[in-house]
Amino acid sequence: MRILPAIDIIDGKCVRLSKGDYSTKKIYSENPLEVAKRFQDHGIQYLHLVDLDGAKSKHIVNYKVLERIARHTDLQVDFGGGLKSDDDLRIAFESGAYQITGGSIAVKQPEVFQSWIEQYGTEKIILGADVKGTHIATDGWLETSDQTLIDFVTHYQEKGISYVICTDIAKDGMLEGPSFDLYRQLLTACSIQLIASGGISSIEELPQLAALGCEGTIIGKAIYENKITLKELETFILNQKSTD
Repeated sequence: MRILPAIDIIDGKCVRLSKGDYSTKKIYSENPLEVAKRFQDHGIQYLHLVDLDGAKSKHIVNYKVLERIARHTDLQVDFGGGLKSDDDLRIAFESGAYQITGGSIAVKQPEVFQSWIEQYGTEKIILGADVKGTHIATDGWLETSDQTLIDFVTHYQEKGISYVICTDIAKDGMLEGPSFDLYRQLLTACSIQLIASGGISSIEELPQLAALGCEGTIIGKAIYENKITLKELETFILNQKSTD
């Protein structure tokens, strides 16, 4: 199971929100690149980078942060937030994204998102399934659509998508544990590479997510609040490699 630490960006700074509420913003670092380098120094290979300004503005904003991290680390960066046009996508990949995540665009402009899958391939395009209750949320979680999680993911699985990031918004940033039941339901209903996101609070939860069949997990506030140390993640990654 891949470990993807999260760096969320507002005004070029590393922040965290609770339940996606911008008013709960807490700044953890003025220098996202230094944070990314620390992750790499502990054996982490992947990064989930979210442009929160972009999500609100509905176009890519913090691509320079992506560019710096891609240039100065070896991390494979999954980039999301505000990707609404072919031009946004081009900028993201040219700035060094390894994969991109599209959520709102997949709900509101499915024909555009489908064209991205066809153009870049399923290894490069991740479906962002941010769920509020049972329905998909969009636009930085400020709106809720009429599409249910299972139907949404099933539809895009039929279109060829394989990677899905599922975030339970009620759990995000709350350090109360992930939505094991939700992920179990999703993995039962759909044949996907599921990346779990939201609520991770302790190192003990990671083997449980791996046992469920999650392909990856995104960890944010638990790292920044020292609920999970980078040393613990390093050990977890090494132990996974030794049992492969």
